[in-house]
Amino acid sequence: MVKSAPSPIASRKPSKVEGIKENSNFLREPVATEILQDTTHFTENAVQLLKFHGSYQQDNRDNRTKGQEKDYQFMLRTKNPGGLVPPQLYLALDKIADEYGNHTLRATTRQGFQLHGILKKNLKSAIATIVNNLGSTLGACGDINRNVMAPPAPFKNRPEYQYAWEYAQNIADLLSAQTGAYYEIWLDGEKAISAVGAASPREENPEVKAARQRNGNGTIIHDNEEPIYGTYYMPRKFKICVTVPGDNSVDLYSQDLTLVVITNKNRELEGFNIFAGGGLGRTHGKEETFARLADPIGYVTKDDVYDVVKAIVATQRDYGDRTDRRHARLKYLINDWGVDKFRTQVEEYFGKPVEAFKPLPEFKYHDFLGWNEQGDGKLFLGISIENGRVKDEGSFQLKTALREIVKQLNLPIRLTPNHNLIFYDIEPDSKEAIQDILSRHGVGDDPSKIEPLVRYAMACPALPTCGLAITESERAIPGILERVRALLDKVGLQNEHFVVRMTGCPNGCARPYLAELGFVGSAPESYQLWLGGSPNQTRLAQPYIEKLHHNDLESFLEPIFVYFKKSRKSKESFGDFCDRIGFDAIREFAASYEPNTANAANKSRHRVNLKAEVYSKLKEVAESQGKPMTQLVTEALEVYFQNLS
Repeated sequence: MVKSAPSPIASRKPSKVEGIKENSNFLREPVATEILQDTTHFTENAVQLLKFHGSYQQDNRDNRTKGQEKDYQFMLRTKNPGGLVPPQLYLALDKIADEYGNHTLRATTRQGFQLHGILKKNLKSAIATIVNNLGSTLGACGDINRNVMAPPAPFKNRPEYQYAWEYAQNIADLLSAQTGAYYEIWLDGEKAISAVGAASPREENPEVKAARQRNGNGTIIHDNEEPIYGTYYMPRKFKICVTVPGDNSVDLYSQDLTLVVITNKNRELEGFNIFAGGGLGRTHGKEETFARLADPIGYVTKDDVYDVVKAIVATQRDYGDRTDRRHARLKYLINDWGVDKFRTQVEEYFGKPVEAFKPLPEFKYHDFLGWNEQGDGKLFLGISIENGRVKDEGSFQLKTALREIVKQLNLPIRLTPNHNLIFYDIEPDSKEAIQDILSRHGVGDDPSKIEPLVRYAMACPALPTCGLAITESERAIPGILERVRALLDKVGLQNEHFVVRMTGCPNGCARPYLAELGFVGSAPESYQLWLGGSPNQTRLAQPYIEKLHHNDLESFLEPIFVYFKKSRKSKESFGDFCDRIGFDAIREFAASYEPNTANAANKSRHRVNLKAEVYSKLKEVAESQGKPMTQLVTEALEVYFQNLS
C-alpha cells in the first residue's frame, strides 16, 4: 500500500526539491561536505536540506553593495514543543545571540526562538551549543513536522492543560526525524538525549517509541532510516498543535493537524477531537493558492491518538502533491478530495473508523499576560515582547532583564503562540525580586499599560534578512500601529482596538489572514489589506484591496473606521462588523465619504522615512516623555527652521 517514491499527480514530474531529498542520503549531503568548506555560504541544494536542520541561509539586504558578494548569514530556529525553554537552554541562546548572532533573540509565532546573523563558520558551534544545553533545531524548518504547539498557560489545577503539554511533546517525539545526519554533522556523531525533539533530558516515552514502529495498515516504511517519513520526507512542511476546549491561543484553525483534549467529568483524559487541513501560505496573483481553515474530522480515544496521527501524516505523505510545491500542503489535498474522501483514506491507514466529533465550546483567544496564579500556590508571569524581538535598546533592557531573572531564579519559560514569554513555577516570595529586575531595566509587568493595538498585534521579521520579504513588517508595524491609533482617536474611537497582523510577503508567518486588520506585503512600501477576521481567530479575513501604499493609510482607512463607528452593533468588534456588513457596503460608504474639513490643515500627513536607529531613539524619547512621536518630530523641526531663519 505504501509507496516508496513520490506519488505522481497526472504523471507530472516531481519538483526539483524531491530529487534533492532523494539524493541526500537522509539529509546528509551536500550539507556534511559543505560545512567543512571555507566559504561564506552553501550551494542551493545544501540550502534546501539545511532547512531540515533548523537553519535558513539569508542575505542582509541592508548591507548589499553593488558588485560585492551578498552579506550571507544564517537564521537558526529552535524546536520547543509546547514552547518549553528550560533555563539552561535560555541562557545558552542568550549567549549565542551575543557571541555569534546580532545580539537579539526572536520569539516566533510557533513557540520557538530564532537567532539571526550567524555566520557559516559559527553555525556548527551554535547548533552544538543548543543541543548540549537541552535544545534542538532538528525539524524546526523543512518538509517535515514542525514545532508542535500547545497553550502556554501552566495551570496546575486544570489537568487538560497538562495533557496538552504532554501530548505536544510526545507527538513531537513521534514525528521527529530519525536520521543520524543531524548528530553526525553538528555533534560529530554524538547523539544527545535531549535532541530527539524533547526539551528536557529524559528518555523517550516507551509508548511513543512503540507507536513509531507499529505498522498499522501501511503507515510505516520498513527497512528505511525514516520509518514514518521515508526517503522523501513530507511534500511540504506539516504543522500540528494540541489544545484544550475553548482555548484558541494556538490559532488552531491554521494548522495542518489540531488535536483538542477531551476529558471526562472527573477531568481524566479520554481522547482527542481532530481538525485537519488548515494553512495560510499563499502567493499573490495565484488564485489556486489560498488560506484555508481546518475542518473537523472526528474523534479518537487516547489509546489510538498516535496511530491516527501517523495515519494522517501517511495520507499526506503518500497523496500530497510532490510536483508543485505551491500545491503541496495538506489543505490542498483536503480541498481537492473533500473531507469525506480524506477521512476514508485516513481510516484505511488507521484500520478502523474514527468516531464522531465531540461537542466543543466556542474558542476564545487568550494571551496570558501579567501575573497569574497557577493553581498550586505558585505564580506565572506573562511578559509582552513587542514583535517578539528580545533586545536591549536605550533604557529598555529586555534582554538583560530576562537573562538576570533566569540566572537569579532558574525559572523555566514557555513561549507563547503570539511571540510573548511566560515565566512559571514562581514562588510568591520571588515576585518582588522579579518586579525589581524588570523595573530597573524599563520593562513593565502590567498588561493593562500596554497600548491594546500593540498588545494583540503580530508581525514577521521580513526585511532585511528574510529572502521572501517584499516589504517591511517588523520594522514598519510600530509606526503603522501608532498611525492607526491616531486615526481611531481622530474619528472618535479612542477606546477601540482590534487584532492587527502584518507580514512582508503572502506566506503569512504572522497569520495575518486570521486578523481583523491584516497587512500582507505586496510591493515595496505597499500592502494587500485583509479585513473581517474574528477577534478570536476563528474566521478567515478576506482581501479588501490588493495594493495600499503606506502613505495612503489614513485616507483609505478613515471612511472604514467612520462607517464602523456609525453602523456597528452594540459591542461589535471591528472584524465582526466588516464580516457582517460586507465589502460592497463598505466600498459604497467609502466612495461617498467626505472627511471633516474642519481640520483640513492637519489632514495632509506627508511621510518621511527614518533610519532604523533614528526611529528607535525617537520612539524611546517619545515614550519617556509620554508624547506621540509625530509631536516630537514636529517640535524638533519647528525649532530647526526657526534657527535657519
